[in-house]
Amino acid sequence: MAPASELREPVVLDGRPLTIAEVVDVARAGRGASLAPSARAAMQASRAALERRTAGGEALYGINTGFGSLSRVRIPAGDLAALQVNLIRSHAAGVGDPLDAEVVRAMMLVLAASLARGRSAVRPEVVELVLAMLAAGVVPVVPSRGSVGASGDLAPLAHLALVLIGEGEAMHAGRRMPGGDALAAAGLRPVALAAKEGLALINGTHLMCAVGALAMHDLARLVHVATGATALAIDACRATDAFLDARIHAARNQPGQAEVAAGLRAMLAGSQVLAAHRENDPRVQDPYSFRCAPQVLGAARDVIAFARGVVERELGGVTDNPLVFADGGAADIVSGGNFHGMPLALALDAAKMALVPMANISERRTFWILSGHDAHNPVKPYLAGNPGTESGLMIAQYAAAACCNELQVLAHPASAHNVPTSAGIEDINSMGATSANHLRAAVRLATDVIAIELLVMAEGLEAQRPLRSGAGVEALHAEVRARVPRLAGDRPPAGDIAAIGAVIRGD
Repeated sequence: MAPASELREPVVLDGRPLTIAEVVDVARAGRGASLAPSARAAMQASRAALERRTAGGEALYGINTGFGSLSRVRIPAGDLAALQVNLIRSHAAGVGDPLDAEVVRAMMLVLAASLARGRSAVRPEVVELVLAMLAAGVVPVVPSRGSVGASGDLAPLAHLALVLIGEGEAMHAGRRMPGGDALAAAGLRPVALAAKEGLALINGTHLMCAVGALAMHDLARLVHVATGATALAIDACRATDAFLDARIHAARNQPGQAEVAAGLRAMLAGSQVLAAHRENDPRVQDPYSFRCAPQVLGAARDVIAFARGVVERELGGVTDNPLVFADGGAADIVSGGNFHGMPLALALDAAKMALVPMANISERRTFWILSGHDAHNPVKPYLAGNPGTESGLMIAQYAAAACCNELQVLAHPASAHNVPTSAGIEDINSMGATSANHLRAAVRLATDVIAIELLVMAEGLEAQRPLRSGAGVEALHAEVRARVPRLAGDRPPAGDIAAIGAVIRGD
Protein backbone atom coordinates (compact mmCIF):
# COMPACT_ATOMS: atom_id res chain seq x y z
CA MET A 1 0.00 0.00 0.00
CA ALA A 2 1.08 3.56 -0.61
CA PRO A 3 2.33 5.65 2.31
CA ALA A 4 -0.46 7.60 3.99
CA SER A 5 1.20 10.90 3.05
CA GLU A 6 0.71 10.07 -0.63
CA LEU A 7 -2.99 9.33 -0.32
CA ARG A 8 -5.94 11.60 -0.85
CA GLU A 9 -8.30 12.72 1.87
CA PRO A 10 -10.28 9.91 3.52
CA VAL A 11 -13.46 8.66 1.91
CA VAL A 12 -16.30 10.27 3.87
CA LEU A 13 -19.18 7.94 4.69
CA ASP A 14 -22.19 10.23 4.62
CA GLY A 15 -24.89 7.96 3.23
CA ARG A 16 -24.17 8.50 -0.45
CA PRO A 17 -23.14 5.59 -2.66
CA LEU A 18 -19.48 4.66 -2.68
CA THR A 19 -17.75 4.84 -6.03
CA ILE A 20 -15.77 1.99 -7.52
CA ALA A 21 -12.68 4.22 -7.48
CA GLU A 22 -13.10 4.82 -3.74
CA VAL A 23 -13.37 1.10 -3.06
CA VAL A 24 -10.21 0.48 -5.08
CA ASP A 25 -8.32 3.27 -3.30
CA VAL A 26 -9.18 1.93 0.15
CA ALA A 27 -8.68 -1.72 -0.79
CA ARG A 28 -5.42 -1.41 -2.71
CA ALA A 29 -3.83 1.93 -1.91
CA GLY A 30 -4.50 2.20 1.81
CA ARG A 31 -6.75 5.24 1.58
CA GLY A 32 -8.69 5.81 4.80
CA ALA A 33 -12.36 6.49 5.47
CA SER A 34 -14.22 8.52 8.05
CA LEU A 35 -17.77 8.79 9.37
CA ALA A 36 -19.57 12.04 8.54
CA PRO A 37 -21.35 13.87 11.40
CA SER A 38 -24.62 13.53 9.49
CA ALA A 39 -24.19 9.76 9.26
CA ARG A 40 -23.34 9.55 12.94
CA ALA A 41 -26.54 11.44 13.78
CA ALA A 42 -28.64 9.18 11.55
CA MET A 43 -27.14 6.08 13.16
CA GLN A 44 -27.80 7.41 16.65
CA ALA A 45 -31.41 8.24 15.79
CA SER A 46 -31.96 4.79 14.32
CA ARG A 47 -30.42 3.14 17.37
CA ALA A 48 -32.52 5.17 19.80
CA ALA A 49 -35.69 4.32 17.89
CA LEU A 50 -34.83 0.62 17.97
CA GLU A 51 -34.23 0.69 21.70
CA ARG A 52 -37.60 2.34 22.25
CA ARG A 53 -39.27 -0.46 20.33
CA THR A 54 -37.42 -3.27 22.10
CA ALA A 55 -38.37 -1.78 25.48
CA GLY A 56 -42.00 -2.55 24.64
CA GLY A 57 -41.38 -6.28 24.73
CA GLU A 58 -42.68 -7.20 21.27
CA ALA A 59 -41.02 -9.93 19.23
CA LEU A 60 -38.60 -8.46 16.68
CA TYR A 61 -36.73 -10.75 14.30
CA GLY A 62 -33.03 -11.10 14.98
CA ILE A 63 -33.24 -8.67 17.86
CA ASN A 64 -34.97 -10.78 20.49
CA THR A 65 -35.60 -13.92 18.42
CA GLY A 66 -33.46 -16.65 16.95
CA PHE A 67 -32.33 -16.62 13.32
CA GLY A 68 -33.45 -18.38 10.17
CA SER A 69 -35.51 -21.43 10.99
CA LEU A 70 -35.08 -20.56 14.70
CA SER A 71 -36.88 -17.24 14.28
CA ARG A 72 -39.85 -18.47 16.39
CA VAL A 73 -37.63 -18.91 19.43
CA ARG A 74 -38.01 -15.90 21.77
CA ILE A 75 -34.82 -14.75 23.52
CA PRO A 76 -34.97 -13.41 27.11
CA ALA A 77 -33.80 -9.82 27.58
CA GLY A 78 -30.82 -10.95 29.64
CA ASP A 79 -29.51 -13.05 26.74
CA LEU A 80 -29.69 -10.46 23.95
CA ALA A 81 -25.98 -9.57 24.06
CA ALA A 82 -25.01 -13.23 24.15
CA LEU A 83 -27.33 -13.84 21.19
CA GLN A 84 -25.30 -11.48 19.02
CA VAL A 85 -21.92 -12.92 20.03
CA ASN A 86 -23.16 -16.49 19.54
CA LEU A 87 -24.45 -15.51 16.12
CA ILE A 88 -20.99 -14.32 15.04
CA ARG A 89 -19.24 -17.37 16.47
CA SER A 90 -21.64 -19.94 15.07
CA HIS A 91 -21.76 -18.42 11.60
CA ALA A 92 -17.96 -18.28 11.18
CA ALA A 93 -17.94 -21.60 9.33
CA GLY A 94 -15.94 -20.60 6.26
CA VAL A 95 -13.52 -22.93 4.49
CA GLY A 96 -10.88 -22.66 1.80
CA ASP A 97 -7.98 -20.33 1.19
CA PRO A 98 -8.24 -16.88 2.79
CA LEU A 99 -9.50 -14.02 0.68
CA ASP A 100 -6.86 -11.60 -0.56
CA ALA A 101 -6.29 -8.66 1.75
CA GLU A 102 -7.63 -6.21 -0.83
CA VAL A 103 -10.94 -8.07 -0.96
CA VAL A 104 -11.28 -8.03 2.83
CA ARG A 105 -10.47 -4.32 2.98
CA ALA A 106 -13.07 -3.67 0.28
CA MET A 107 -15.60 -5.73 2.26
CA MET A 108 -14.87 -3.67 5.38
CA LEU A 109 -15.46 -0.41 3.55
CA VAL A 110 -18.67 -1.59 1.86
CA LEU A 111 -19.96 -2.91 5.21
CA ALA A 112 -19.13 0.34 7.01
CA ALA A 113 -20.80 2.44 4.31
CA SER A 114 -23.97 0.35 4.42
CA LEU A 115 -24.23 0.56 8.21
CA ALA A 116 -23.53 4.31 8.09
CA ARG A 117 -26.74 4.86 6.13
CA GLY A 118 -28.68 4.60 9.38
CA ARG A 119 -31.10 1.80 8.49
CA SER A 120 -29.43 -0.95 10.51
CA ALA A 121 -29.65 0.58 14.03
CA VAL A 122 -25.95 -0.06 14.65
CA ARG A 123 -24.10 2.30 17.01
CA PRO A 124 -21.50 4.60 15.43
CA GLU A 125 -18.70 3.06 17.49
CA VAL A 126 -19.08 -0.23 15.59
CA VAL A 127 -18.47 1.49 12.26
CA GLU A 128 -15.67 3.57 13.75
CA LEU A 129 -13.86 0.42 14.84
CA VAL A 130 -14.08 -0.96 11.30
CA LEU A 131 -12.64 2.30 9.95
CA ALA A 132 -9.90 2.33 12.59
CA MET A 133 -8.93 -1.20 11.57
CA LEU A 134 -8.65 -0.07 7.96
CA ALA A 135 -6.43 2.82 9.00
CA ALA A 136 -4.23 0.61 11.16
CA GLY A 137 -3.87 -2.20 8.65
CA VAL A 138 -5.72 -4.81 10.69
CA VAL A 139 -7.15 -7.21 8.09
CA PRO A 140 -9.33 -10.11 9.29
CA VAL A 141 -8.47 -13.54 7.93
CA VAL A 142 -11.58 -14.54 5.99
CA PRO A 143 -11.97 -17.95 4.31
CA SER A 144 -13.06 -17.59 0.69
CA ARG A 145 -15.80 -20.23 0.67
CA GLY A 146 -18.94 -20.59 2.77
CA SER A 147 -21.46 -18.05 1.47
CA VAL A 148 -24.49 -19.09 -0.57
CA GLY A 149 -25.23 -15.44 -1.30
CA ALA A 150 -28.75 -15.27 0.03
CA SER A 151 -29.02 -14.24 3.68
CA GLY A 152 -26.05 -12.07 2.97
CA ASP A 153 -22.48 -13.34 2.87
CA LEU A 154 -22.97 -14.83 6.32
CA ALA A 155 -19.86 -16.95 6.84
CA PRO A 156 -17.28 -14.55 5.36
CA LEU A 157 -18.74 -11.58 7.20
CA ALA A 158 -18.86 -13.55 10.45
CA HIS A 159 -15.11 -14.17 10.18
CA LEU A 160 -14.65 -10.44 9.64
CA ALA A 161 -16.89 -9.62 12.62
CA LEU A 162 -15.03 -12.02 14.91
CA VAL A 163 -12.08 -9.65 14.93
CA LEU A 164 -14.32 -6.75 15.95
CA ILE A 165 -15.13 -8.63 19.16
CA GLY A 166 -11.50 -9.61 19.74
CA GLU A 167 -11.70 -13.13 18.36
CA GLY A 168 -10.85 -14.88 15.10
CA GLU A 169 -7.60 -14.15 13.28
CA ALA A 170 -6.19 -11.13 11.49
CA MET A 171 -3.15 -9.96 9.58
CA HIS A 172 -1.25 -7.01 11.01
CA ALA A 173 2.22 -5.74 10.14
CA GLY A 174 2.77 -8.75 7.90
CA ARG A 175 1.94 -11.30 10.60
CA ARG A 176 -1.05 -13.57 11.12
CA MET A 177 -2.20 -13.52 14.72
CA PRO A 178 -5.29 -13.84 16.96
CA GLY A 179 -7.79 -11.06 16.29
CA GLY A 180 -7.57 -9.66 19.81
CA ASP A 181 -3.79 -9.46 19.58
CA ALA A 182 -4.01 -7.66 16.23
CA LEU A 183 -6.36 -5.06 17.71
CA ALA A 184 -4.11 -4.59 20.71
CA ALA A 185 -1.02 -4.22 18.51
CA ALA A 186 -2.84 -1.45 16.63
CA GLY A 187 -3.91 0.26 19.84
CA LEU A 188 -7.57 -0.69 19.34
CA ARG A 189 -10.11 -2.33 21.63
CA PRO A 190 -12.83 -4.81 20.67
CA VAL A 191 -16.46 -3.76 20.76
CA ALA A 192 -19.18 -5.32 22.94
CA LEU A 193 -22.09 -5.96 20.61
CA ALA A 194 -25.56 -4.76 21.53
CA ALA A 195 -28.90 -6.10 20.29
CA LYS A 196 -29.12 -6.53 16.49
CA GLU A 197 -25.53 -5.47 15.83
CA GLY A 198 -24.19 -8.95 15.22
CA LEU A 199 -26.93 -9.62 12.70
CA ALA A 200 -26.31 -6.29 10.95
CA LEU A 201 -22.60 -7.10 10.62
CA ILE A 202 -23.15 -10.35 8.72
CA ASN A 203 -26.50 -9.92 6.98
CA GLY A 204 -25.39 -8.18 3.79
CA THR A 205 -23.98 -8.69 0.29
CA HIS A 206 -20.65 -7.10 1.11
CA LEU A 207 -18.33 -9.86 -0.15
CA MET A 208 -20.11 -10.07 -3.49
CA CYS A 209 -20.21 -6.30 -3.82
CA ALA A 210 -16.56 -5.85 -2.83
CA VAL A 211 -15.30 -8.39 -5.35
CA GLY A 212 -17.62 -6.92 -7.96
CA ALA A 213 -16.28 -3.40 -7.42
CA LEU A 214 -12.66 -4.50 -7.73
CA ALA A 215 -13.47 -6.61 -10.78
CA MET A 216 -15.32 -3.78 -12.54
CA HIS A 217 -12.29 -1.52 -12.08
CA ASP A 218 -10.01 -4.18 -13.55
CA LEU A 219 -12.41 -4.97 -16.38
CA ALA A 220 -12.54 -1.34 -17.49
CA ARG A 221 -8.76 -1.45 -18.00
CA LEU A 222 -8.88 -4.90 -19.56
CA VAL A 223 -11.53 -3.99 -22.15
CA HIS A 224 -9.50 -0.92 -23.10
CA VAL A 225 -6.27 -2.89 -23.48
CA ALA A 226 -8.03 -5.73 -25.32
CA THR A 227 -9.18 -3.18 -27.89
CA GLY A 228 -5.62 -1.91 -28.20
CA ALA A 229 -4.29 -5.45 -28.59
CA THR A 230 -6.76 -5.98 -31.42
CA ALA A 231 -5.51 -2.88 -33.22
CA LEU A 232 -1.92 -4.03 -32.75
CA ALA A 233 -2.84 -7.45 -34.13
CA ILE A 234 -4.44 -5.95 -37.25
CA ASP A 235 -1.13 -4.46 -38.37
CA ALA A 236 1.06 -7.25 -37.00
CA CYS A 237 -0.99 -9.67 -39.15
CA ARG A 238 -1.35 -7.27 -42.10
CA ALA A 239 -5.14 -7.49 -41.86
CA THR A 240 -7.44 -5.02 -43.56
CA ASP A 241 -9.33 -2.25 -41.79
CA ALA A 242 -12.26 -2.33 -44.23
CA PHE A 243 -14.47 -4.00 -41.63
CA LEU A 244 -14.12 -0.93 -39.40
CA ASP A 245 -16.22 1.24 -41.74
CA ALA A 246 -18.52 3.21 -39.45
CA ARG A 247 -21.51 2.57 -41.70
CA ILE A 248 -21.35 -1.17 -40.98
CA HIS A 249 -21.59 -0.60 -37.26
CA ALA A 250 -24.27 2.03 -37.48
CA ALA A 251 -26.33 -0.50 -39.40
CA ARG A 252 -26.06 -3.04 -36.56
CA ASN A 253 -27.23 -0.51 -33.92
CA GLN A 254 -25.26 -2.03 -31.04
CA PRO A 255 -23.45 0.62 -28.95
CA GLY A 256 -20.49 -1.43 -27.75
CA GLN A 257 -19.74 -2.63 -31.26
CA ALA A 258 -19.70 0.92 -32.62
CA GLU A 259 -17.47 2.12 -29.78
CA VAL A 260 -14.94 -0.67 -30.32
CA ALA A 261 -14.83 -0.02 -34.06
CA ALA A 262 -14.29 3.69 -33.45
CA GLY A 263 -11.51 2.93 -30.99
CA LEU A 264 -9.77 0.64 -33.47
CA ARG A 265 -10.02 3.25 -36.23
CA ALA A 266 -8.50 5.86 -33.95
CA MET A 267 -5.58 3.65 -32.93
CA LEU A 268 -4.80 2.70 -36.53
CA ALA A 269 -5.17 6.17 -37.99
CA GLY A 270 -2.17 7.01 -40.19
CA SER A 271 -0.89 3.43 -40.36
CA GLN A 272 1.72 2.89 -43.06
CA VAL A 273 1.23 -0.87 -42.74
CA LEU A 274 -2.41 -0.63 -43.81
CA ALA A 275 -1.48 1.60 -46.73
CA ALA A 276 1.24 -0.78 -47.90
CA HIS A 277 -1.16 -3.63 -48.66
CA ARG A 278 -4.39 -1.75 -49.34
CA GLU A 279 -4.12 -2.30 -53.10
CA ASN A 280 -3.68 -5.59 -54.96
CA ASP A 281 -3.93 -7.76 -51.85
CA PRO A 282 -5.25 -11.18 -52.98
CA ARG A 283 -6.83 -11.85 -49.57
CA VAL A 284 -10.54 -11.03 -49.80
CA GLN A 285 -11.46 -11.35 -46.13
CA ASP A 286 -9.62 -11.90 -42.86
CA PRO A 287 -10.57 -14.56 -40.29
CA TYR A 288 -13.47 -13.78 -37.97
CA SER A 289 -11.07 -13.07 -35.12
CA PHE A 290 -10.20 -9.84 -36.98
CA ARG A 291 -13.30 -9.11 -39.02
CA CYS A 292 -15.77 -9.68 -36.17
CA ALA A 293 -13.68 -8.11 -33.41
CA PRO A 294 -16.01 -5.11 -32.98
CA GLN A 295 -19.03 -7.39 -32.71
CA VAL A 296 -17.40 -9.73 -30.19
CA LEU A 297 -15.59 -7.16 -28.06
CA GLY A 298 -18.53 -4.79 -28.31
CA ALA A 299 -20.93 -7.42 -26.98
CA ALA A 300 -18.59 -8.14 -24.06
CA ARG A 301 -18.27 -4.42 -23.40
CA ASP A 302 -22.05 -3.97 -23.26
CA VAL A 303 -22.51 -6.86 -20.82
CA ILE A 304 -19.73 -5.59 -18.58
CA ALA A 305 -21.33 -2.13 -18.60
CA PHE A 306 -24.58 -3.72 -17.39
CA ALA A 307 -22.74 -5.54 -14.60
CA ARG A 308 -20.96 -2.36 -13.58
CA GLY A 309 -24.27 -0.55 -13.23
CA VAL A 310 -25.57 -3.24 -10.87
CA VAL A 311 -22.44 -3.00 -8.72
CA GLU A 312 -22.55 0.80 -8.64
CA ARG A 313 -26.14 0.72 -7.44
CA GLU A 314 -25.31 -1.87 -4.78
CA LEU A 315 -22.56 0.43 -3.49
CA GLY A 316 -25.35 2.76 -2.40
CA GLY A 317 -27.57 0.09 -0.89
CA VAL A 318 -28.48 -1.25 2.53
CA THR A 319 -28.65 -5.05 2.54
CA ASP A 320 -29.33 -5.77 6.19
CA ASN A 321 -32.51 -7.34 7.62
CA PRO A 322 -34.63 -6.20 9.32
CA LEU A 323 -34.33 -2.51 8.46
CA VAL A 324 -35.16 0.30 10.84
CA PHE A 325 -36.98 3.33 9.48
CA ALA A 326 -36.84 5.95 12.23
CA ASP A 327 -38.03 8.98 10.29
CA GLY A 328 -39.94 11.37 12.53
CA GLY A 329 -38.91 9.59 15.73
CA ALA A 330 -41.15 6.54 15.33
CA ALA A 331 -39.50 3.26 14.43
CA ASP A 332 -40.85 0.93 11.78
CA ILE A 333 -38.88 -2.31 11.88
CA VAL A 334 -39.48 -4.09 8.61
CA SER A 335 -38.29 -7.54 7.59
CA GLY A 336 -37.54 -8.09 3.92
CA GLY A 337 -35.02 -9.71 1.61
CA ASN A 338 -32.45 -7.05 0.69
CA PHE A 339 -29.74 -9.49 1.77
CA HIS A 340 -30.49 -11.71 -1.24
CA GLY A 341 -27.60 -11.65 -3.69
CA MET A 342 -29.41 -12.46 -6.94
CA PRO A 343 -29.01 -9.00 -8.51
CA LEU A 344 -25.24 -9.26 -8.03
CA ALA A 345 -25.06 -12.98 -8.81
CA LEU A 346 -26.63 -12.58 -12.24
CA ALA A 347 -24.49 -9.53 -13.03
CA LEU A 348 -21.22 -11.16 -11.93
CA ASP A 349 -22.06 -14.34 -13.81
CA ALA A 350 -22.76 -12.26 -16.92
CA ALA A 351 -19.44 -10.44 -16.56
CA LYS A 352 -17.42 -13.65 -16.31
CA MET A 353 -19.24 -15.06 -19.34
CA ALA A 354 -18.38 -11.90 -21.28
CA LEU A 355 -14.70 -12.55 -20.63
CA VAL A 356 -14.79 -15.86 -22.49
CA PRO A 357 -15.30 -14.52 -26.05
CA MET A 358 -12.93 -11.66 -25.27
CA ALA A 359 -10.20 -14.16 -24.42
CA ASN A 360 -11.17 -16.65 -27.13
CA ILE A 361 -10.90 -14.11 -29.95
CA SER A 362 -7.54 -12.93 -28.60
CA GLU A 363 -6.16 -16.47 -28.51
CA ARG A 364 -7.36 -17.10 -32.08
CA ARG A 365 -5.43 -14.09 -33.37
CA THR A 366 -2.36 -15.29 -31.47
CA PHE A 367 -2.74 -18.72 -33.06
CA TRP A 368 -3.16 -17.19 -36.52
CA ILE A 369 0.09 -15.26 -36.59
CA LEU A 370 2.14 -18.00 -34.91
CA SER A 371 0.85 -20.70 -37.26
CA GLY A 372 2.55 -19.11 -40.25
CA HIS A 373 -0.48 -19.93 -42.43
CA ASP A 374 -0.66 -16.49 -44.02
CA ALA A 375 1.90 -16.34 -46.81
CA HIS A 376 1.16 -12.66 -47.34
CA ASN A 377 2.50 -11.66 -43.93
CA PRO A 378 6.32 -11.53 -43.69
CA VAL A 379 6.62 -13.43 -40.40
CA LYS A 380 8.27 -16.75 -39.63
CA PRO A 381 6.40 -19.61 -37.91
CA TYR A 382 6.09 -19.00 -34.19
CA LEU A 383 7.94 -15.71 -34.76
CA ALA A 384 11.15 -17.66 -34.24
CA GLY A 385 14.37 -16.25 -35.67
CA ASN A 386 15.47 -19.71 -36.82
CA PRO A 387 12.36 -21.99 -36.85
CA GLY A 388 13.25 -25.54 -35.95
CA THR A 389 16.35 -24.70 -34.01
CA GLU A 390 14.26 -22.20 -32.13
CA SER A 391 10.59 -22.54 -31.04
CA GLY A 392 9.96 -18.83 -30.63
CA LEU A 393 6.60 -18.12 -29.00
CA MET A 394 5.03 -21.49 -29.80
CA ILE A 395 4.15 -22.38 -26.21
CA ALA A 396 2.83 -18.94 -25.36
CA GLN A 397 -0.19 -19.89 -27.47
CA TYR A 398 -0.53 -23.13 -25.48
CA ALA A 399 -0.69 -21.07 -22.30
CA ALA A 400 -3.39 -18.85 -23.82
CA ALA A 401 -5.33 -21.95 -24.85
CA ALA A 402 -5.11 -23.37 -21.33
CA CYS A 403 -6.39 -20.11 -19.87
CA CYS A 404 -9.26 -20.05 -22.35
CA ASN A 405 -10.25 -23.57 -21.43
CA GLU A 406 -10.36 -22.69 -17.74
CA LEU A 407 -12.35 -19.55 -18.52
CA GLN A 408 -14.86 -21.67 -20.41
CA VAL A 409 -15.33 -23.88 -17.36
CA LEU A 410 -15.64 -20.91 -14.98
CA ALA A 411 -18.25 -19.31 -17.25
CA HIS A 412 -20.94 -21.72 -16.10
CA PRO A 413 -23.34 -19.51 -14.08
CA ALA A 414 -23.38 -20.20 -10.36
CA SER A 415 -26.72 -18.40 -10.13
CA ALA A 416 -28.34 -21.12 -12.27
CA HIS A 417 -28.12 -23.53 -9.32
CA ASN A 418 -29.88 -23.67 -5.98
CA VAL A 419 -29.14 -25.51 -2.72
CA PRO A 420 -31.65 -24.72 0.07
CA THR A 421 -30.35 -23.94 3.56
CA SER A 422 -31.62 -23.21 7.09
CA ALA A 423 -34.00 -26.17 7.26
CA GLY A 424 -35.70 -24.99 4.09
CA ILE A 425 -36.59 -21.46 5.23
CA GLU A 426 -33.85 -20.17 2.95
CA ASP A 427 -35.13 -22.18 0.02
CA ILE A 428 -33.81 -20.13 -2.89
CA ASN A 429 -30.18 -19.00 -2.76
CA SER A 430 -28.23 -16.93 -5.28
CA MET A 431 -24.78 -18.53 -4.98
CA GLY A 432 -23.47 -15.05 -5.76
CA ALA A 433 -20.32 -15.49 -3.69
CA THR A 434 -19.35 -18.33 -6.03
CA SER A 435 -20.05 -16.02 -8.95
CA ALA A 436 -17.77 -13.43 -7.35
CA ASN A 437 -14.93 -15.86 -6.68
CA HIS A 438 -15.15 -17.20 -10.22
CA LEU A 439 -15.21 -13.70 -11.72
CA ARG A 440 -12.08 -12.77 -9.80
CA ALA A 441 -10.30 -15.84 -11.18
CA ALA A 442 -11.67 -15.16 -14.67
CA VAL A 443 -10.30 -11.60 -14.71
CA ARG A 444 -6.82 -12.94 -13.92
CA LEU A 445 -7.01 -15.58 -16.66
CA ALA A 446 -8.32 -13.18 -19.30
CA THR A 447 -5.59 -10.70 -18.38
CA ASP A 448 -2.97 -13.37 -19.08
CA VAL A 449 -4.53 -14.18 -22.45
CA ILE A 450 -4.47 -10.53 -23.52
CA ALA A 451 -0.90 -10.21 -22.20
CA ILE A 452 0.13 -13.12 -24.43
CA GLU A 453 -1.46 -11.48 -27.45
CA LEU A 454 0.39 -8.24 -26.73
CA LEU A 455 3.68 -10.13 -26.39
CA VAL A 456 3.15 -11.95 -29.68
CA MET A 457 1.78 -9.05 -31.69
CA ALA A 458 4.49 -6.68 -30.49
CA GLU A 459 6.95 -9.13 -32.03
CA GLY A 460 4.80 -9.41 -35.15
CA LEU A 461 4.82 -5.65 -35.64
CA GLU A 462 8.63 -5.73 -35.70
CA ALA A 463 8.37 -7.80 -38.89
CA GLN A 464 6.53 -4.93 -40.58
CA ARG A 465 9.40 -2.47 -40.10
CA PRO A 466 10.40 0.02 -41.35
CA LEU A 467 6.66 0.67 -41.77
CA ARG A 468 4.94 2.30 -38.82
CA SER A 469 1.47 1.67 -37.48
CA GLY A 470 -0.94 4.32 -36.22
CA ALA A 471 0.10 6.54 -33.33
CA GLY A 472 -2.15 4.69 -30.87
CA VAL A 473 -0.76 1.31 -31.83
CA GLU A 474 2.81 2.57 -31.72
CA ALA A 475 2.25 3.99 -28.22
CA LEU A 476 0.95 0.62 -27.02
CA HIS A 477 3.87 -1.15 -28.69
CA ALA A 478 6.30 1.21 -26.95
CA GLU A 479 4.65 0.50 -23.59
CA VAL A 480 5.15 -3.22 -24.14
CA ARG A 481 8.74 -2.71 -25.22
CA ALA A 482 9.43 -0.64 -22.10
CA ARG A 483 8.86 -3.84 -20.09
CA VAL A 484 9.81 -6.57 -22.58
CA PRO A 485 12.67 -6.44 -25.12
CA ARG A 486 12.40 -7.81 -28.64
CA LEU A 487 12.88 -11.55 -29.02
CA ALA A 488 16.49 -12.38 -29.90
CA GLY A 489 16.66 -16.13 -29.72
CA ASP A 490 14.60 -18.37 -27.44
CA ARG A 491 14.02 -17.29 -23.86
CA PRO A 492 11.37 -18.22 -21.28
CA PRO A 493 8.21 -16.24 -22.14
CA ALA A 494 6.73 -16.55 -18.63
CA GLY A 495 8.48 -13.51 -17.25
CA ASP A 496 7.52 -11.45 -20.30
CA ILE A 497 3.87 -12.45 -19.96
CA ALA A 498 3.91 -11.51 -16.27
CA ALA A 499 5.52 -8.13 -17.02
CA ILE A 500 2.89 -7.29 -19.65
CA GLY A 501 0.14 -8.47 -17.31
CA ALA A 502 1.41 -5.92 -14.80
CA VAL A 503 1.06 -3.21 -17.47
CA ILE A 504 -2.54 -4.26 -18.11
CA ARG A 505 -3.37 -4.18 -14.40
CA GLY A 506 -1.66 -0.83 -13.96
CA ASP A 507 0.91 -2.14 -11.48
